[in-house]
Amino acid sequence: MMRVIAVLISASIALGVNAATLPSGATPNITGTWQGTLQAPAPNLRIALQISRTSGSWKASMYSIDQTPDHFPVTALSLTGSRLKFEVDEAGAVYEGTVSADGSSIGGTWTEVARGQTAPLNLHRATQATAWPLYDSGYTVRFVTVEPGIDLEVLDWGGHGRPVILLAGLGNTAHVFDKFAPTLTARYRVYGITRRGFGDSSAPSSGYSVDRLGQDVLAVMDALKIERPILIGHSLAGEELSYVGSRDPQKIAGLVYLDAGYGYAFYDKPKDAAVPSIPPDVDLEVDVDQLQRKLTQIVSADDIPTRVELFNESASELVQVRNDLQAQEGEVQAGGGKPAQLAANPINTAILAGMDKFTQVNAPILAIYADPHAGIPVPTGTSKAEATGRDKASVEAQIAALTRYNPSAQIIRLPNAVHYVFISNEAEVLKDVQTFIDTLPMSRAAPLSRAHVQL
Repeated sequence: MMRVIAVLISASIALGVNAATLPSGATPNITGTWQGTLQAPAPNLRIALQISRTSGSWKASMYSIDQTPDHFPVTALSLTGSRLKFEVDEAGAVYEGTVSADGSSIGGTWTEVARGQTAPLNLHRATQATAWPLYDSGYTVRFVTVEPGIDLEVLDWGGHGRPVILLAGLGNTAHVFDKFAPTLTARYRVYGITRRGFGDSSAPSSGYSVDRLGQDVLAVMDALKIERPILIGHSLAGEELSYVGSRDPQKIAGLVYLDAGYGYAFYDKPKDAAVPSIPPDVDLEVDVDQLQRKLTQIVSADDIPTRVELFNESASELVQVRNDLQAQEGEVQAGGGKPAQLAANPINTAILAGMDKFTQVNAPILAIYADPHAGIPVPTGTSKAEATGRDKASVEAQIAALTRYNPSAQIIRLPNAVHYVFISNEAEVLKDVQTFIDTLPMSRAAPLSRAHVQL
């Protein structure tokens, strides 16, 4: 669900960088693509840095291309003489280096501030022949204002046919689709939206509830006059899909959930706490948030009967929170260690706190699941078969939750795919998406009911 930013440093590397500095007063040309290998516990990570200069200002992006096709925005880049310095906020890191006299390499140090760890990172200027592929897939970039002072990055890959909008998971940006999006352009007009708080989109201090994030998607559609697109969302983007599909289904033609149909998108958790959805943290975040809302409503209610009614409802929510905690306790006792920490920063925390409960969605649905997931952790004392069995049971529980209220939904199971199914199983996902879209009518009457659970 989250964008994984692995620890990038653990051992030094030696690439024989020429550390000689430029003559006094000379300014090196650092525009272009730079690349070097950083050794991590396993495997080594290739790092690429793209630098440009427009209107007197530096702009740069960093790629950890062995981890994700997405990019990390570079901030506070400065060049003083031959000394280069920049920050990568999403990785919590700072780089400082010296450009060589011939301008072909940069010898420097990568520092992860929070961990207090440093290691050499030596970069060489890439040529057309030596440059590593960064999945720059020919898109154009525009920024769409969704609220006063809030602009979202929108990628446009072009193409012809029905409009498709790609929405990334938590922590990713639209660039995570840089390799997948071009496979769609032969048949569709393809866009991607980077949600607020990430990448080059605005990062305000508020506005991270699912209602606001869903409205952002609709605002982009309105601004660009995109009529009845198919929304394709990965991971946490499932909540934005379910929001639009239940609040404004007449504005879309269909929804595709790429391993995204979990508790934040379809909440109908089994009563048996021994069969949690994936991951248990998500259920806990949703249920605690709903309990807090109920308690606030009790305090603000004007009459005693209403307070009693709300109290009875909050008792049910409290039982759900207890079940979530029991599910997490079961994970720990099974050897899984501490529950995953999804809220790694204030924006993630706000997004998790702003979740809601969705059941029925009034739009055609294709849900593709990794079932079971490949590469899942195997806790100590647990066999791989047992861990895989637990994962499959959890996925099947979520599929049951989805289809209980959406019986016409099309479900695709991809055995042993990774969470990023559109990367690990690109050809299968592409075929399934095309088949689904081809079945959608060109126009559809808007349903009369709203399927969002009112709380």
